[in-house]
Amino acid sequence: MDYAQTAEKYQVSCQQIYQWTRKYQSNGAEGLIDKRGGRKPETEMSELEKLRVDNKLLQAEKRRARLETAFLKKPDETERRRF
Repeated sequence: MDYAQTAEKYQVSCQQIYQWTRKYQSNGAEGLIDKRGGRKPETEMSELEKLRVDNKLLQAEKRRARLETAFLKKPDETERRRF
């Protein structure tokens, strides 16, 4: 295994190639999957975490509704200014 040549070919550091190799050797192709930013399954969430997720969803819904309302009012304001 020539880490330096592989790193040069793919334009990454030797350390990165070494890390990928170790992950592949220990876990196979499954070890190379990027799992950052994923959500926990609902079964693993505590009650507080579930409430926080629900709260964020409701806040996003509320914001979307406000933006939609503002967008729909915009043509009315434009029409009134013409006359």
